[in-house]
Amino acid sequence: MPRPEPDPNPNLRYRVEPGPPARIAFAGRMDAYSVGPLWESVLRETAGLAARGGLLVDLSEVRYCDGAGAALLFSVENLGAEHGVDVRMEGLDGAIEGHLRPYREAAATRSARSVVERPWTQRLRGYVAAVGHEIHEQVAFIGEYSRALTLAALKPNRVRWGDTLKVAEAAGFQALPIVSLIAFLLGVILAFQSAIAMSQFGAQIFVADLVAISLLRELGPLMMAILLAGRSGAAFAAEIGTMKVNEEINALRTMGLDPVRFLVVPRILAGVFVAPLLTLYANLIGLIGAALVMRGFGIPWVAFFNQVSGAVTLTDLASGLFKAAVFGLLVASVGCLRGLQTGNGAAAVGRSTTSAVVSAIILIVVADGLFAVLFYHFGI
Repeated sequence: MPRPEPDPNPNLRYRVEPGPPARIAFAGRMDAYSVGPLWESVLRETAGLAARGGLLVDLSEVRYCDGAGAALLFSVENLGAEHGVDVRMEGLDGAIEGHLRPYREAAATRSARSVVERPWTQRLRGYVAAVGHEIHEQVAFIGEYSRALTLAALKPNRVRWGDTLKVAEAAGFQALPIVSLIAFLLGVILAFQSAIAMSQFGAQIFVADLVAISLLRELGPLMMAILLAGRSGAAFAAEIGTMKVNEEINALRTMGLDPVRFLVVPRILAGVFVAPLLTLYANLIGLIGAALVMRGFGIPWVAFFNQVSGAVTLTDLASGLFKAAVFGLLVASVGCLRGLQTGNGAAAVGRSTTSAVVSAIILIVVADGLFAVLFYHFGI
């Protein structure tokens, strides 16, 4: 088969006639190789001509036009429309029209989507449906892990205690450095700020009462729960979410293994077990930090801890530890739920991790408020 003769004039040329009417005449081949070098200059000339009024595009001398040439023509047409100018094309044959049609249809579709807006009733219905679906999933998940925990209590030998201890080590023992730092600084700040105010009345010794009750009943469990949500809740969501993306959850179901019993129960048991221990440790470190500050105000160690032992009761300690256990349950369950809800792709894992942390912190604050009201009415 003989090779085609090369085009004697493969380049694209254009000329500008100010008019009126303003006119741009193209000649040659409008293809991917010839359009690129002239793109900016053509659009610049088009903007200048469109500012004067109507614009005529002459295509009678165009011998060939592909998708790249049609993209340039569509850009000229679109630029004229932005200036409120009617752009007319002469010499527009069927081939060029066919290349232009997809660009025009896509622009019309985008315009329709931006103009047409769903009525507020449809949007409200969509929001309500999304909230209802989320509540349904949460209730179903609570039922599943409650059943799994009940079976674990009836048959402890079915619990994966090895995985539970590994999770507890990662969530508890490895969190001791950051818990120590935050608890120590919290005790220091509380004691220092309180001592400045109390010193005006000569009542620095009562700073021990304030710090001890605040830490044991409120700040210790709350601070520990937020740290647990940031570390362990995010880790649970990321681990299970990655398994979901890698189809490992489906593989467990294929092998007849319940993902809730296999993955969720060890993490929930570890969270409930670790949270009170971390809270107890945080309370101790916070009191040590407060005692160091009060030593600078002339309060001996023995006097500080004697005041603490007289101010707090076993009820204060037990209520804080109970709140910590509930916070641990919330953090672990939310992290596992978000992990099981992960979609496809790495971005879905990131969204699940973020959602786990935010949801856990919101639930912690809400639960803490409920505990405050209940403890007040029950006299605890």
